[in-house]
Amino acid sequence: MPVLGIKITMLNNILSAFQEDFFLRALLALFLSGISAACLGSYIILRRMSFISTAMTHSILPGVVLAVLLGFSAYWGALIAALLTAAGISWISSRKGTSEDSAIGVMLSVMFALGIAFMGLSHSWRDFTGLLFGSIVSVSAEDIGVILGTTFIVLFCLRLVHKELELASFDEEYAHLLGAKPVLLRSVLLILIALAAVASVRLVGALLTTALFIIPSTTGVLIGKNLKEVMLWSVICACGGGTLGLIISYTFQGIPAGAAIVLGCAIPYFIVRIKNR
Repeated sequence: MPVLGIKITMLNNILSAFQEDFFLRALLALFLSGISAACLGSYIILRRMSFISTAMTHSILPGVVLAVLLGFSAYWGALIAALLTAAGISWISSRKGTSEDSAIGVMLSVMFALGIAFMGLSHSWRDFTGLLFGSIVSVSAEDIGVILGTTFIVLFCLRLVHKELELASFDEEYAHLLGAKPVLLRSVLLILIALAAVASVRLVGALLTTALFIIPSTTGVLIGKNLKEVMLWSVICACGGGTLGLIISYTFQGIPAGAAIVLGCAIPYFIVRIKNR
């Protein structure tokens, strides 16, 4: 009976979560952001660009902090910082004697350090806790509008260049011979990653946003037999694992939602990894 009582209590808690407006807003935002991050993450994994997604998600920190300090929208600050990072990586890596990994490392270090410096100038680290670790339960209708718009742009652009991106992801030289422009496609992908990162940072924070791109997509690669299947499984893992994380955070309120979402996304990965050992 005690075990049955615990199960009933947990079920009631889960059902009550779906009756809360803030939980439904958080769930919608998670689904929208998870879709764009998972689709982009599939290309990131296939291209072995995990490090670049980390750079893009961490480098938005100074833009957001500066925008907040100046009284502007945090989304605009994040977008400008992300686009500057993408441009900086492209410019530095095009210089003679500089590898792309080096360019990414330089921009990541500089931008993240700038963010910390701006936070220090504010004399209030507590104001930026949500920025670092996310605050999905306080997502507003305006936030959902931004995430919806970003997701639409990302999916629309991926639809336009999907074939070229897929070809370049497997063999850039062959794609170039067929008339594709791998350098331009890489720049487009960087910009789309920047847009998705801007939308995701509100949910899980600058420090954990990379996980939304990498973990579900890594799981999708283990299951899917082609890029479409990889994307499909990535989206399922992002939305399903994220929902599980939200429920865990709601049930055990001491666990931050951002961390719970990432851990929830990691569960399918470890299940698949163990089965495929």
